[in-house]
Amino acid sequence: MNHPSQSALGKTSAYPDHYDAALLFPIPRAPNRTALGLGRPLPFMGADLWTAYELSWLNARGKPQVALAHFTVPCESSHLIESKSLKLYLNSFNNTRFDDAAQVQASLRADLSAAAWHGGVVQSSVGVRLVASEWFDREPIYEFDGLSLDRLDLDCDRFTPAPELLGSATDEAPVSEVLTSNLLRSNCPVTGQPDWGSVQISYFGPQIEQAGLLRYIVSFRNHAGFHEDCVERMFTDIQARCQPHKLSVYARYTRRGGLDINPFRSSYPQALPANTRHARQ
Repeated sequence: MNHPSQSALGKTSAYPDHYDAALLFPIPRAPNRTALGLGRPLPFMGADLWTAYELSWLNARGKPQVALAHFTVPCESSHLIESKSLKLYLNSFNNTRFDDAAQVQASLRADLSAAAWHGGVVQSSVGVRLVASEWFDREPIYEFDGLSLDRLDLDCDRFTPAPELLGSATDEAPVSEVLTSNLLRSNCPVTGQPDWGSVQISYFGPQIEQAGLLRYIVSFRNHAGFHEDCVERMFTDIQARCQPHKLSVYARYTRRGGLDINPFRSSYPQALPANTRHARQ
């Protein structure tokens, strides 16, 4: 079983510049989900939305090509993909010739899907969309819609996840709300480097106590966890403590190493959010 400590994270690495799918390092999702008390079926659906800003290859005549890439990794996949290994893998395209962008896209889809279902049958492919350089100006910047929790003037003194801060008005009529915060910070569990993010919580159910929710989000500040695991912890804690009838948790993290990772988890079927970047990304 691959463990994060075995990955290239936090280690001096060579940067191969010829295509090598073996550079991808899958990490099982199961251990962290087991620690959260999650089994099968999962209580949520969704995906991890990645953006790769540093993708380049050579065309058949040796001329460099550049593109942005959007990846959609189903949350049902057995593995997440460690981000530095993905960066190394993408760099391996740099001096490799491909007939066209469609061949690059097909290689990305096949390799990432195999990594996401490492050691098993690929049950659903990783989505791959390339944005050619002539379309870069069509990549908009948006911020989360919703009511900002950051407007609240309050004291914070908990900096590791504290689900006991969460509460809701279970004796009152249900409400529908979208709440946001730009104060999310967690840390890489291997290197300790900070990961900065924004979070959007959409729900229908007993009204969530907003001050407690903001303090809860802030409580991730010294927590060591991958982006995907942090969002699943948030979803699980809010579901258990606040008892919403419907719940979605969506986080957008700032990029590191030319990549951003944006997990989305929902308790009910809906279209995935558009992978549109925020100003900090």
